[in-house]
Amino acid sequence: MPRQTLDPKARKLQAQELQARKFQSRKLRAKNLQKLHEQKSKKPEKPAPTKKQKGPEGDPRFRIIDTAMKRTDYSPDALIEVLHTVQETFGYLENEVLEYITRQLKLPLSRVYGVATFYHLFSLKPQGEHNCVVCLGTACYVKGGDKILTELEKFLEIKTGETTPDGKISLLTARCMGACGIAPAVSLDGKVAGKQTPESLLEAVKELIASGEAKKIKEKVEELSQTEQVYA
Repeated sequence: MPRQTLDPKARKLQAQELQARKFQSRKLRAKNLQKLHEQKSKKPEKPAPTKKQKGPEGDPRFRIIDTAMKRTDYSPDALIEVLHTVQETFGYLENEVLEYITRQLKLPLSRVYGVATFYHLFSLKPQGEHNCVVCLGTACYVKGGDKILTELEKFLEIKTGETTPDGKISLLTARCMGACGIAPAVSLDGKVAGKQTPESLLEAVKELIASGEAKKIKEKVEELSQTEQVYA
């Protein structure tokens, strides 16, 4: 079969088309190289400062809780120890903290709340300056624990689980203090007193309030005394 030859005009057009393709290819390559150079020479932007978040990410108190859990290797059996740490750190057991512990120790929320509400040393609400805990275990109840609680509620004008409006005293109850031999038992600021009566406990509560007021008055007098010495 004879080889076909292009006329001079067709060859010229073909050469021009090839030249145009090469030019476009070189132009595109130069553009890509320039873009790559700009990206390398461009300084990376500094990330915007993040705002301090609330909760586990932003609350430094959670670090204390994390340390307590790490110390026990996140063992579910260390729940009471961890709750004690929370109580000491936050003052009471916040719902957010209990949910956090539930996730970290891989425990049902019902179990965490069950332990938190069983022991009188734990509180789910902010407490007052003083705590008064009345035992309502079987032995204490039979020997008049319920009557003591009723008189306290009348005197303080609050219900169980509440704190007086001035923040002085929180009234709580316990299922058992382990002090059945001295029933009825009551705990005032962590100190257990046995064989109480409504009258004896009311007197003790009044003294507790008075001692707090006396301490504040003494501190105020000392503060004023120091101020007078400075300006003397």
